[in-house]
Amino acid sequence: MDDNPVLDPLAAVRAPGDPATDVYLTGTVFLDIIFTGLDSAPVRGTESWARGMGSSPGGIANMATALARLGLHTSLAAAFGDDMYGDYCWDSLVDGEGIDLQLSRRIPGWHSPVTVSMAYEGERTMVSHGHEAPPPEEATPECPPRSRACVASLVPAGPRQEWIGHAARKGSRVFADVGWDDSGRWDPADLADLEHCEAFLPNATEAMHYTRTSSPREAARKLAELVPLAVVTLGSEGAYAVDSARGETAEVPALSVEALDPTGAGDVFVAGFVTGTLGDWPLAERLAFACLTAALSVQEFGGSLSAPGWIEIARWWQHAKAYDDQDRAALRRYAFLDDLLPAGTRRWPLRRAVPTIGFRRQP
Repeated sequence: MDDNPVLDPLAAVRAPGDPATDVYLTGTVFLDIIFTGLDSAPVRGTESWARGMGSSPGGIANMATALARLGLHTSLAAAFGDDMYGDYCWDSLVDGEGIDLQLSRRIPGWHSPVTVSMAYEGERTMVSHGHEAPPPEEATPECPPRSRACVASLVPAGPRQEWIGHAARKGSRVFADVGWDDSGRWDPADLADLEHCEAFLPNATEAMHYTRTSSPREAARKLAELVPLAVVTLGSEGAYAVDSARGETAEVPALSVEALDPTGAGDVFVAGFVTGTLGDWPLAERLAFACLTAALSVQEFGGSLSAPGWIEIARWWQHAKAYDDQDRAALRRYAFLDDLLPAGTRRWPLRRAVPTIGFRRQP
């Protein structure tokens, strides 16, 4: 038996002539600096010492990393500064995570966007700084390369993203999430690009604001009138999905875990759901798997740093079956992992980006 088996979650559905890229993403990459071990929020006029610190690529890199760690061939188009932070993020994504950055670009004289995140009491406070990247000197293609799927982030009050429609017409399955609307308008017109999407995955607050409803389940049903598959995350309650194309609904409760830092959990949820969808899993299994990957991520600090790979998933499943800290319904809900996880998972290499900046290679 191979000592280092590699799990391909799409092995059963791959066929000759399929696109080389499983998932295409585009967006802004930040350098995330995460302070951990704070007992409380910083107080104005004082100095706080954190017991821990980590660094990792953030922003759209959170979702790209989560997809790559689940075994999907991931392509990311983003701008990178030519400063030390840009070097670190680029190398971490390519060498540490195996993400394809051929469609990304380095910009001379442009500094990398930075986010400082302070995690305490199960929450986090973030401060970000950055400037919009200058437009590319050469015309960008109107459509991303052929891929099984694309993940699009809809921008409140922003212009429509023409590439989404082009990608859908070329056969890509488009999954969408949405950013927070600081204006408070929550204009349904901002969701116009959903006409090209297969699935929409907002959180409960976003879903209720856009649909003017009073419950996330009602919001999911309203959104399913705009897109074939509406998935609403319910935080500590789990997630609810309405598949209007098949006349099917599913709801999965969240797993009981100790949450240390929720940064990136939404991105990890989307990555888990996309993985199951591309693998043609039943709706309830896709939803359960997405809840599991998100639950594993909040037990660690950071965004991309905390995204679980198959080794963490396998270890959780082994523990869940061996110890009585999950209810019997959870064990039945995740029984599909027995068929998905091959033997030998304990010996898989743990692929991770280096969680800090500044170490130099020894000569």
